[in-house]
Amino acid sequence: MPEPDRQERDPRPEGSTDPEPLPAEDQRRVTRAAFRKPINLLVAACGLGVFAFSWELWVLLLTLATYAVLVALASRDPLFQRRVLEGASRPPLPRAGRAQPSENMPPERRARWLPRGKTREKVEAALDVYRKTVAAIESSDDVAQRVLEGAVPRLHETAEGLVDVAHRREEAARASQELRSGLPRDGSTSSRAQETEQNIRETDAEIEAADGEISGMVERLVALRARVVRISIDSGSAARTAADELNKDLDNLNYRLDALKSTMSSTEDRPRG
Repeated sequence: MPEPDRQERDPRPEGSTDPEPLPAEDQRRVTRAAFRKPINLLVAACGLGVFAFSWELWVLLLTLATYAVLVALASRDPLFQRRVLEGASRPPLPRAGRAQPSENMPPERRARWLPRGKTREKVEAALDVYRKTVAAIESSDDVAQRVLEGAVPRLHETAEGLVDVAHRREEAARASQELRSGLPRDGSTSSRAQETEQNIRETDAEIEAADGEISGMVERLVALRARVVRISIDSGSAARTAADELNKDLDNLNYRLDALKSTMSSTEDRPRG
């Protein structure tokens, strides 16, 4: 069972979705980088500039408080942490692909690297159903386990593929924002601007496709879990036929996730404006 192993490696309370704490030295590096983050320095400079003209004490206090909050938020942002620590001894987040799931990082932990928001909430809800489905199979009797043994690795692949798609969805969203920031402010219709707008449309279409797959995953897994329960209490050829159909449906689901990952992989190679 992957769940007990995960709990042994993760001493945090059960149900916690916070990222794993950084080592002290890494955290110091991230905090120093947060102090020097351009947007944080810009906010501080603007506030100090206003204070220099007004000499209002509340402006200075508000500027310092805002700067401190921005530094604290940046130092806790998993994406910012990854950028700062890139190339250090801390292992990077595994990339999407079938060769990666065996890197001793379960999908539940990889999901914690997603930015907080609707995508992460939907992924974590789907992974909760995935864990319960695998547990239902492994707690069934020997006959049911033999009938359903092919479903377990397929469910693992589904969980890995879901997290891969979610990470690529977030990468595509960042790419879309960068492309929009590169559009000319004067509404120019140059060939470069048209190319950028086309890239934005394609990237947004990929984001929409990923959102649709992620949004429907909980419902699909709940339906699969119900079928697992029915198969586990059936017997004979009917149960085996139902298990074969279940495996086919899981194969189709994993195929869709693979196709979506393959489509979204091209996002990383697009110009960023």
